[in-house]
Amino acid sequence: MRLSTQSYYNRSINAMLEQQSALSRIQNQVASGKKINSPADDPIAAVHIIELERSKQEYEQYDKNSALARGRLTLEEQSLADAGNALQRVRELILQASNTGTLSASDRESIAVELASRLQEIQDIGNRQDSNGEYLFAGFSTRTQPFAGVGSGVTYYGDQGARQLQVGPTQRVADSHSGFDVFMNISEGNGTFVTSAGATNTGSASIDVGSVRNPGTWVRDDYTLTFTSPTTWEITDSATPTANVVATGPYTSGGVIAFRGVQVTISGAVAAGDTFAIEGSGTENVFDTLQGVIDALRVPTGGGTATAQLNVALSGGLQQVDQAIDHFLGVRGEVGARLSALDTADAAREDLSIDRASTLSDLRDLDYAEALARMNQQMVALQAAQLSYSQISQLSLFDYLR
Repeated sequence: MRLSTQSYYNRSINAMLEQQSALSRIQNQVASGKKINSPADDPIAAVHIIELERSKQEYEQYDKNSALARGRLTLEEQSLADAGNALQRVRELILQASNTGTLSASDRESIAVELASRLQEIQDIGNRQDSNGEYLFAGFSTRTQPFAGVGSGVTYYGDQGARQLQVGPTQRVADSHSGFDVFMNISEGNGTFVTSAGATNTGSASIDVGSVRNPGTWVRDDYTLTFTSPTTWEITDSATPTANVVATGPYTSGGVIAFRGVQVTISGAVAAGDTFAIEGSGTENVFDTLQGVIDALRVPTGGGTATAQLNVALSGGLQQVDQAIDHFLGVRGEVGARLSALDTADAAREDLSIDRASTLSDLRDLDYAEALARMNQQMVALQAAQLSYSQISQLSLFDYLR
């Protein structure tokens, strides 16, 4: 087969260009430290690298979400601890105020003033913000101040939502509790029923918060305990138009009055017609609880009936404060569980990050020793081709005829 000089030149030049291209590719790999600098280098590996890098970006966002959730939950846990401490002081003040026989009106006023300060403290805790200026206890409405005083009470302006942050491919964690769940939705009384004294009572007896003996026989209703005489009582339900009598019995001060699985104790002298309410528990916010105690302390106690009303208010207030303390502890437990879930999610992401980095390194990172060896071989081959071409290109038929 005859080869023209031009064809030989073209083939030789193309061969050198290919070797230069291969050398340039190896040099780029050495310079970048990567085996794959474009999809053309290895299309299949390039697709895997793109998927791994996208996964890396997703997990970096999960890390940011986890850090945000952890920061807010840590602040919430501290806020709940502070609120619990404030309520412990409230409890001490109520117990102090319960010594009605030894306290003067000015003493009760002093206690009421400090209770008002504690109420404001708890309201301020409910309005705490995180480092981004977002309110901890506003639900979804993180830019809205959740609590504000209205008249003699406190109103909640947030919502009942809880923002969920994604901290893993299939895992979300709420970054807070709403102010409604924490401060407003506290079980009333002993959790089953709540007691109170009739406003028109003329006797000096008071009722305790009561207890549940047999939950299975309790029938939720609004019951009225009426003294038909100073020594007898009856309990009626809320049926209309005529209430049903569900229990009757003799009265002894300090004795137990039991019906339908629950019991209460009334102490003191009663008058015929005195009434006490035993109603199914609802919910009460912590601000109303404290305000109720403050208002009760500021009512003059000139006689036995007024003192009895104060004792009932203080007893109920103390029970409600205990409910609030337990409620805050329960919420703190939920916060702790969420922080633990974040720890678990962080550890799982860290393990996956190590695996992903190892896989990325296998696919993308260059083996410098092997690459330098190939580059040297390629340079030698290119130099040999160039030298061969330069020598052969100078030969002609006249060289053989001389």
